[in-house]
Amino acid sequence: MPADVLAASETVPGFTDLIFEDLGPVARLTLNRPNVMNALSIRLSADLLRAFEFLRDSERFKVVVIQGAGGNFCAGDDLGEMGSGKWGNVNQAMRRVRLYQHMANTLEELDKITICSVDGNCVGGGLELTMACDFVICTERSRWGMPEVDWGIHPGWGGTTRLARLIGRRMAKEINLLGALHPARRGKELGLFNRVVANEDLGAETQALVELLLGKNQQGLRQLKFSLNRNVEADLYTAQGFEVLGGVVTALAGRNGVEDADNVHGWATYASRDPSSPTRRRRELAKDFWVD
Repeated sequence: MPADVLAASETVPGFTDLIFEDLGPVARLTLNRPNVMNALSIRLSADLLRAFEFLRDSERFKVVVIQGAGGNFCAGDDLGEMGSGKWGNVNQAMRRVRLYQHMANTLEELDKITICSVDGNCVGGGLELTMACDFVICTERSRWGMPEVDWGIHPGWGGTTRLARLIGRRMAKEINLLGALHPARRGKELGLFNRVVANEDLGAETQALVELLLGKNQQGLRQLKFSLNRNVEADLYTAQGFEVLGGVVTALAGRNGVEDADNVHGWATYASRDPSSPTRRRRELAKDFWVD
């Protein structure tokens, strides 16, 4: 649907260093500072936060894809700005770091499925951006790491927190304390990335994942994402409580007017062998997806 026919609250805001493509149920965000490997300047970070808050408040978008322009994903925070004092005094720098944490938290909590489509460098703040997303697909030539230790700065919005939760304390120390840049395949082995694909296949692999996700019961996806995000931070019994509530909400959503939720249990429509059944179509797409 074109932006000019949307309700005012659904009109995509304007951006300076970010390209926001409105593709119906999909939003594609491109970091657009290719001359500096899409380093996260104050202005680009403000663009990202504005985009994430817009997406948070919209019900129309189901999938968000984040990528970088010019053959790189993101080289992290703009060291030129930081080195020139644009972050201000200690208090102002602390406020900025907290703002970036809010940005990452907003991205992580979106009730849409988020995909980072990564090519080239994915370093520092760029890697922290991927940690707040649901899926990460990388090209073989991608390189990643947390080199802040050698710049005399400290990761501020995921490099020590989300990273340790994703790959464990021991490996998070290695990544941060040594500051090396690693090949994409090691990121997949550690659990940072979902897939590593040939350089020329990134777009097609990302699109295939988008199409698979769009065929799902969207309320089911939202509820699963909410539960998974909460469960990893909770004790077992609290996490089981989220599972109980999630099962009930998902089962009842279609009967209570949620438009993108199934209004019947999926097994009945699958067992009918009707080729037009959405359950059958999505099972055929999903059962062999990424099983290698």
